Amino acid sequence: MECSPLLPDSLVLEIFLRLPHDAVLRAGLTCRQWLAVSRDEFLWRELFYKYYRIPRSVPRHPAAVSWYREFRRLFDCIPCVEVQTLRHHTDQVLHLAFSHRGHRFSSCSKDCTVKLWDTERTDGNISLVHSSSMRQFNWGYTQFSQFNADDTLLLVSGVYLGPHHSSSGEIAVISLENYTLLSRVRNKPYDVFGCWLNETHLISGNLHWIGNMTSCSVLWLNKAFQDIESENVNVVKRLFKIQNINASTIRTVMVAHCRRHDNPDLLLDYEAQSEARRKRGHEPQHQPLLFDLGTSGSEEEEDDEEECGRGYSSPRHPLPTYSGLEHVMQTCKNVGQRELQIETHVAKVMGRAHTKATESNHCDSSDGEDKTYLLFTTGSLTYSPHQIGIKRIKPDQMTTSGPVLGEERSSDEFFDSLDHVIDIHGHIIGMGLSPDHRYLYVNSRAWPAGCVISDPMSPPPIAEEIDLHVIDLKNLREERRSLRAHRAFTPNDECFFIFLDVSRDFVASGAEDKHGYIWDRHYNICLARLAHDDVVNSVAFSPADQELLLSASDDSTIKVWRSPRMVRLAQTPARPPKPRSLLTSWLSRGKNSTPGSNVNGKS
Repeated sequence: MECSPLLPDSLVLEIFLRLPHDAVLRAGLTCRQWLAVSRDEFLWRELFYKYYRIPRSVPRHPAAVSWYREFRRLFDCIPCVEVQTLRHHTDQVLHLAFSHRGHRFSSCSKDCTVKLWDTERTDGNISLVHSSSMRQFNWGYTQFSQFNADDTLLLVSGVYLGPHHSSSGEIAVISLENYTLLSRVRNKPYDVFGCWLNETHLISGNLHWIGNMTSCSVLWLNKAFQDIESENVNVVKRLFKIQNINASTIRTVMVAHCRRHDNPDLLLDYEAQSEARRKRGHEPQHQPLLFDLGTSGSEEEEDDEEECGRGYSSPRHPLPTYSGLEHVMQTCKNVGQRELQIETHVAKVMGRAHTKATESNHCDSSDGEDKTYLLFTTGSLTYSPHQIGIKRIKPDQMTTSGPVLGEERSSDEFFDSLDHVIDIHGHIIGMGLSPDHRYLYVNSRAWPAGCVISDPMSPPPIAEEIDLHVIDLKNLREERRSLRAHRAFTPNDECFFIFLDVSRDFVASGAEDKHGYIWDRHYNICLARLAHDDVVNSVAFSPADQELLLSASDDSTIKVWRSPRMVRLAQTPARPPKPRSLLTSWLSRGKNSTPGSNVNGKS
């Protein structure tokens, strides 16, 4: 429709600035003049900051080409629309993991199976490919899985039930060519989980108690399978031997490769956000912004929020306590506080005297050299994990060949030192790496400010709110601790891992409040909540398409979420082939006509 420009563009712009974004888009359909004004960059910059409530000092995403498209990206490209629910598991689903290509994913559950799923069906639906039960190996349940770098092998971690009701961990390696079991490796404590170092080697853990509250964690490098040549070649090698004090242990190992640290997918710069936060010091802190693009805001959800506000926690099948913690609790009952303090003091003195010195440049990535780091949760004040430990893996440690039992150490060097430690000041319940391995995201439940820990067996109370910390692995510093919206309710000694995942532009996490959450990494705003009927344990972005997200819950389901944009594309009928134009038809007929004849077939 055309209309004469009765109003100048400046006045139309002033009117549009006072309208919500959807009204602006509808008004733009009125005439060409209004359409042009409705695409104005100044207009969409104002609408963007107003709608998402982002401080104006925060710049636009570095990859954005316009304010209008950036508004649409945050509104239309978030995987928040539920498109499928997978109900093949019969118990709580604990973990999800995508292959590196994104064509498959695996799921682990309290039903003691690991399942493989196909994401490349032509109809867009996800289907079950394979299911393996681990009960035949005396497992209690499967808890974690990870594809190796070339997607040919699957690492599966679970809880192994030993004699006298004892529990430890075990890692199994499954071939994805024929789904055969290639190897099994003990893993203690079970919440070390295990991880791949490269295509053919994986890392596991072991724990040795050397006192009431003092122990030694040993991290092992294992070959995933035994070749014929392995008869004369080591298939296992000790990587590190680290002393633990105050009932702490090493858990949750993962590997970070820093080869892309100087060229990350998204360089986070929070100085502007921090400055804006200081200027708004009068505003209440930690007020999450929620844009529920994929939910209806029904009364059911409001009821759920009220239940959570009262400290609601869904009934959860009992998990084993932290592996080894029952040993500590039992022995500490018969030992006085003074004796425990003396033991910790002696352990610290012995540790300083018998720990191999740290090489000064181990965590310096400024020289541009490709380096590999082992990351894990640990502690020094209490048994609950409250620190991130970082240890460099040198090139000669990438294989099981070479010295096996630390022959390179002197006789007085029992332990390896950590290259770097970052204290989170709270109970760590989840970790995830960005795809470029530049940033580590950490779920944590904070301790009270200024708290002092006098008894390692009585850690401070933890907050219900979950903080999502961001650590820059190049500079080894915490960038910001302000991503907050999700909640948890279990106490210190019952905390369980809530797996998070990071894509190029987004970070997502589960929570105990029956929702998953999605944040934008650049703007630090919470964009969507993903509803389940129980605790959400794990989320996973497809590495091939960040507009596809999975969530796993204690309600025994896996939900598949896609962006509104992808849902519309899937529902749009295929366009019929365009009819050929007269010119194309005439040229085609001309090629097929015999020499000396015209297009009418007359000579």
